[in-house]
Amino acid sequence: MAAEDFAAGVDAIADAVLAVPGVTGLHGSVAVLLPGRRVPGLRLGDTDCEVHVTVAWGTDIPAAADAIRAAVAPLAEDRAVSVVIEDIAAADDADPAANKGD
Repeated sequence: MAAEDFAAGVDAIADAVLAVPGVTGLHGSVAVLLPGRRVPGLRLGDTDCEVHVTVAWGTDIPAAADAIRAAVAPLAEDRAVSVVIEDIAAADDADPAANKGD
């Protein structure tokens, strides 16, 4: 049951990140490996949670990073949340659902 809870928590974090305005996707430079799949853009340690994203061109990067931290903090179970903006996408690449699970 703990593995299912962990997977549900990872999915909740991914969904929260993708809901932040300006985020176009989770970046595949890191990933959480779950049974039968991987969730890109996240790394969860015992004390920290890293979020790696791509944002749309023109996005206020500091504001987006703050919004991501605020969205993830309640889900991160007392882990410190760090945000890495890995890439900037063209404004027409702004479909977060298409980029989840790359």
